[in-house]
Amino acid sequence: MFRNQYDTDCITWSPQGRIHQIEYAEEAVKQGSCCVGLVSNTHAVITSLKRSASELGSYQQKVFKIDDHIGIGIAGLTPDGRVLSRYMRNECLNHQFVYGAPLSVARLTNQVADKAQIGTQRSGKRPYGVGLLVVGAEEGKPRLFYAAPTGLFDEYKAHAIGARSQAARTYLERTYEQYPEASIDELVLHGAKALRESAADHDVNCKNLSVCVIDVNGNLKTYDDEACQPFVDLLKASEDAPPAPAEESTQAMETE
Repeated sequence: MFRNQYDTDCITWSPQGRIHQIEYAEEAVKQGSCCVGLVSNTHAVITSLKRSASELGSYQQKVFKIDDHIGIGIAGLTPDGRVLSRYMRNECLNHQFVYGAPLSVARLTNQVADKAQIGTQRSGKRPYGVGLLVVGAEEGKPRLFYAAPTGLFDEYKAHAIGARSQAARTYLERTYEQYPEASIDELVLHGAKALRESAADHDVNCKNLSVCVIDVNGNLKTYDDEACQPFVDLLKASEDAPPAPAEESTQAMETE
């Protein structure tokens, strides 16, 4: 992407029908570290790779608790992610105060997508350079949404965003049929394997891994640092396990 006369604000269309600042925001999401979301019949999981600015610095937070029943994972500009997470928390608090009930994860995702869309049509603003994977539980069902900087949002069975996320999505497309009946450990393991496909040198450890888990009852829990070690051990054990033997054909080949 290169600077041109049509990218000075987000309300100027190029002759090709493009708004370059929105494309730049989407590119910022692609530059962020990978984040993966998966859903089973009983749980929703986010696994994310954390980055450190240097060997002397700490890792950036990638997973945020929004409410007791909602969590998000981000890819892109972390400060923009913090701003949106604070907005989402306030919306949940206001809904709980006014109606005495938790805010629906679908409605919250719609609201944050509407807020992101405002930045794409006003000259004094810019699009948020962050993508959000939103997990939550409502009516006894775990759900996963992706909210893009463009203002679009969609529900997914599994999704990956961030740098080299295509490799993670390829793994998810290959294995997503196993997710509905997967246990919580199996679901997190699939998320960690998808992250490994996109990680530099395929290195996933307790320092650069964040995990968020929510069940159908809306109980959310996040894991960071040493709390992620059991999941890392599961990942290493799956690497060391011998491959499953190929199934033999039940019918003998016919020979003349």
